[in-house]
Order: sequence, then C-alpha cells, then structure tokens
Amino acid sequence: MESKKILFVTQAMTPYVPEDAVSRDGRKLPQALQEQGNEIRTFMPRWGIINERRNQLHEVIRLSGMNIIIDDTDNPLIIKVASLPSARMQVYFIDNDDYFHKRQMMVDAQGEEYGDNVCRAVFYARGVLETVKKLRWCPDLIYCQGWMSAVAPFYIKTAYREDPPFAQTKVVFAPYGEMPDAHLTDRLRETLAFRQADMAAVEAAGVDLTQSDALGRLAVAFSDGVIEGEQGKQSVLLDLARQMQKPVLERPADEELASAYQNFFASLF
Repeated sequence: MESKKILFVTQAMTPYVPEDAVSRDGRKLPQALQEQGNEIRTFMPRWGIINERRNQLHEVIRLSGMNIIIDDTDNPLIIKVASLPSARMQVYFIDNDDYFHKRQMMVDAQGEEYGDNVCRAVFYARGVLETVKKLRWCPDLIYCQGWMSAVAPFYIKTAYREDPPFAQTKVVFAPYGEMPDAHLTDRLRETLAFRQADMAAVEAAGVDLTQSDALGRLAVAFSDGVIEGEQGKQSVLLDLARQMQKPVLERPADEELASAYQNFFASLF
C-alpha cells in the first residue's frame, strides 16, 4: 500500500491506561503503521484514571473551547496532547469534565456500567471529528478501535460526509470484548441525532436500535470494513458484517498484525 494518512480513533492505549487487549493494540498499531511509511494521527479519551502530570498532558487552547450539543445539552470540548518520544508520536485526548473527569472507563469503581456510555461515545466521536477539521488534515482511512469509537463511522458517513476531511475517507471498525448496553441510555435516538445522522439514515442501513449491542451494529453498518479486535469476541458483529457483505479480517497472529492490517487497508482502496 502506498503511503496513506491514517486516523486512529482508539479507546485506549498504554502507557496512559492499564494494559489490556485494546490498549496494547492502541499503542502498537499506530507506531507499526507509521513505521511502514504512513502518516498518522491518534486520538483517545482523557479517561479519569489517566495521570496528567506523570504523562505530561497539556491543553491545546487553539483546539479547545467548542461546545458539543447532545440532546439539547451543551458539553464543552477540551483537547489535550501528550508525546511518546520513543515512538515519535503525539496523542490527542478528548476531554470533558462531566464525561471523563474523575470517572473510570466503561464501568465505575463498583463494576457498574455507566448509564451515559452512549453519550460519552457520541461526545468522543464528534469531538475527534471536529478537532480533525480544525487541524485541516484529511485522512485517507479512519480506524475506529473499541466500543468508545463505535459512533464515529455513523457520523463520518452521514453528518460529516460532505466535509472535506471526510468526503473520500474509508472507515474500518474493530470491535473488542466490551460493548455498552444501549438499553441503559434514555432517549437513545435523540442522543445520536446530529445533522444528517438521523433515524432515517439508521433505518436505511437496517440497524435495529432496540438491540442491546446497537452501538456495535451501528458501527458495522456504516464502516467500509471490519477487523476482529479480540479473537473469539463479538462474533455476532462479525457475522453481521459478513451478512452486509462488508470485508472482514479475522484476528491475525500478533507477529503478523501490522502487515495484515496494512494489506487489509490497502484492499479497501
């Protein structure tokens, strides 16, 4: 594959959060694809468990200050950045006091799933896309990793489809083991709605929002390809992708990860 601009919209990456399947890939894949000659940008949420001082996060004033309206509620967007010198990478963090400050990731300290996880995913997706527009950077491919990125394909292909950075981009979604329960979200339709990202678009794509894994189904329906992020997990979503005739890549062996992803991405162009 010739050099591409790849936007990583990831859920987590080490060393900012504890290591697991998502955060390991979130750390390794951007560097591996960069080392193969691609130009990358990486975003992740500024989870409350991240130590800003130790990881040297600082706010980017010129990118912050926008309000993102979700179901008639204003939510200030804060952008922070940190560097990984060993990988020559910058990481952008999407932050908001209500959605991330002093809060953990998918579940709270008692192991209970946050009832506003879909709202957090909506804020994250729109925050990333608005920031990319401000950066005036046009990705050839957007890789959405994990449940937190699952709303992004829907918005890229609907609400942002005519914006120059996203008009020609390909979108790949990688589901992992976790997927928030959409049943916990009150006013799900109103939470998701934004510009052309409306229920008509959802219905036209054949997505049933009454399913508990509606967020994953939405991501699959609006992606150009799907990659199995964690072996043996989310088989229902992979089967759905095949039914929708989407290209699917099953989880490669770790030593083949970078080349398999590179080849899969190339096949979409």
